[in-house]
Amino acid sequence: MMNTTTRGALRALLGLAAACCLGAAQARAGQDPSTLDKVLQSGVLRVCTTGDYRPFTYALPDGGYEGIDIDQAQSLAKALGVKVQFVRTTWPTLMKDFAANKCDIAMGGISVTLARMKTAAFSTHYMVDGKTPIVRCGDVAKYQTLAQIDRPGVRVITNPGGTNSKFVAAHIHHAKVIVYPDNNTIFEQLIDDKADVMITDGTETLLQHKLHPQLCAVHPHHPFTYGEKAYLIPRDDLPFQNFVDQWLHLEIASGDFQEVLDKWLR
Repeated sequence: MMNTTTRGALRALLGLAAACCLGAAQARAGQDPSTLDKVLQSGVLRVCTTGDYRPFTYALPDGGYEGIDIDQAQSLAKALGVKVQFVRTTWPTLMKDFAANKCDIAMGGISVTLARMKTAAFSTHYMVDGKTPIVRCGDVAKYQTLAQIDRPGVRVITNPGGTNSKFVAAHIHHAKVIVYPDNNTIFEQLIDDKADVMITDGTETLLQHKLHPQLCAVHPHHPFTYGEKAYLIPRDDLPFQNFVDQWLHLEIASGDFQEVLDKWLR
């Protein structure tokens, strides 16, 4: 892990890179400015986030947000030398909001998918994850495989609009599927015996076990699928993508990102 002096030097380099990129962009007369230029000129980084996906993003009652990617958004804004402005979105409207230019970047446990890449780009991925079940702890042995889950009489609950619902639609054909709109309270449906299984990312199942000891993750380190988490950024915007990728690389290399993970997952 790098010391404080080294981290400060890395952040200074990022600041210099941002200033140089802005100067170069201003010299390109007649070209559309990069998102990087727009953010530097406005002094604000607009970040779309759903606020309902712990441990990545969670909307607080006072209007603020917290989570892994909320901390990361603050870090990116600091590297750019600007303020951050969070823009609330939902999983069903995420891509529409992003295409409508409501934000500069979307952060909050977003999975990289080919469908999303048709209209936007992604940063370098910062986490590998995959779909795995979470159930009441007494039922862990009952729901180890998709065959055990996808049976008549089993109630599978899912939130709409994201990769969880797409996975369920593709793999669950015999169990009863319950679409539940509030991702912040969906796990209480399991606790209250109103559903038996939820299939979501392994990282989320580990946090929910920490928050709700009655619930247990089923093989979270050996998920059903392979997936990557990254930040959603505008397509065909190389200056902004290069800056975000280099910032993320330095976050990981310096150990700062691991400190953020430890804060929320341990």
